[in-house]
Amino acid sequence: MNKEEQVIMGFRDLYNKMVWLNKDKMEDSLKGYKSSEVHCIEYIERNVDSNVTNLAESFYMTRGAISKITKKLIKKGLIESYQKSDNKKEIYFRLTEQGKVIYKIHEDLHKEFQERDKAVFEQVTEEQFDSMLSFMEKYSRHLDTEIKKLGIDMKSE
Repeated sequence: MNKEEQVIMGFRDLYNKMVWLNKDKMEDSLKGYKSSEVHCIEYIERNVDSNVTNLAESFYMTRGAISKITKKLIKKGLIESYQKSDNKKEIYFRLTEQGKVIYKIHEDLHKEFQERDKAVFEQVTEEQFDSMLSFMEKYSRHLDTEIKKLGIDMKSE
């Protein structure tokens, strides 16, 4: 296996281990909520004036798929929709009090997992962090270019 393959397999392996390690605690703490719902809640809380288009672009999903998720979240009382007085066409989302509770549980879990993994990150130098971040940015830009080459426009789906 060459180094490229080792990097890709390494990313996949790390991701799978993190998901596996976090899965039970996440499921126990967020019973009744799908991962996609919780991540939509997280996005809405962190991004003012979130709408279907923003969410679809962020999650690389179709607007139709996001519409289904947001309708479920509204029905569960976790988010509410609103419009701005100067733009009656666009619909935006914000968290309800119940949605903020789910957001807080999710954030606390992430902090707990970060604390668990702190020992590793404390050993990483600034230069190593910069190198990893630079690589991820480069690779992400490359993948964005490849997505565009396929003619996929998330806004129109």
